[in-house]
Amino acid sequence: MKTKDMEKVLLFYKYVEIERPQEILKWQKKLCTDLDLKGRIIIATEGINGTLGGSSQGCKLYVETMKTNQYFFDVDFKESRVEGVCFEKLRVVVKDEIVNLNIDKKVVNAKNGGKHLTPQEAHSMISEKGRDLIILDARNNYESAVGAFENSMKPDIKYFREFPQYIDKNIEIFKDKNVLMYCTGGIRCERASSYLKLKNVAKEVYQINGGIHRYIEQYPEGYFRGKNYVFDGRVTVKVNNDVLGNCFICGVQCDEYQNCLNAVCNRHFICCKECLQNLGSTCSTECAELINSGKVNVRPYFKKVEI
Repeated sequence: MKTKDMEKVLLFYKYVEIERPQEILKWQKKLCTDLDLKGRIIIATEGINGTLGGSSQGCKLYVETMKTNQYFFDVDFKESRVEGVCFEKLRVVVKDEIVNLNIDKKVVNAKNGGKHLTPQEAHSMISEKGRDLIILDARNNYESAVGAFENSMKPDIKYFREFPQYIDKNIEIFKDKNVLMYCTGGIRCERASSYLKLKNVAKEVYQINGGIHRYIEQYPEGYFRGKNYVFDGRVTVKVNNDVLGNCFICGVQCDEYQNCLNAVCNRHFICCKECLQNLGSTCSTECAELINSGKVNVRPYFKKVEI
């Protein structure tokens, strides 16, 4: 059966103490199935983290239902209109953390995070160009490669769980500074800012409420340049005409992501059209030869990238 084209994507999270996450899992699975919503939801005793796609009506009913729940009545749902399919299936799971920082939640939690700034307040802070201001990206390197705030620090990390090590390694940089942190929708900054505050070196730690998503809604030609990396079938969303990335193969300026056609490799990489054509949608001559000789399977269409 052909998957219906999606009209909306919902991005949301909330840090809230949940007593019986397995019960929430069962409810969420049924609710999403009934509304024909696909995507992924992570539930933990510390809260919920979700990205869902479906019809406008299905998304509307989902939001309305969530707002009647004791845990989720005040969740900030970020919506995007889309064309085509963004998710191939629904995945609802219970985990220890709703985003993997791999640090004791009792020690580093959202309650002790940085001060939330509205997009307007963050924009004003950046505009003032204070000498003691550091703008810190809390995302991974493949995200910041195609879009970032101007003059921001972009950690060379592949997974969010590597962020604390980055902070520890560069701790002196943050001494007596005002640190403004950002991520896609705000969820990673909640505990990332808490970790930096725990070090007690920065003058103050801030985070943009609603992350890049809320900021670019108001300032598409603001201080965030390039594309916003998203964790669905769109992969990236163009914010403005700036191109920050470079082709993994030839180095030409480019910001289009691909996954290597070799299912064993499945490298997630930026690639220009010419190199993509020359290498048959693979990342190297080695992978192209393996595909052509039939020695490896071809990857599925949908990309899988871990936060």
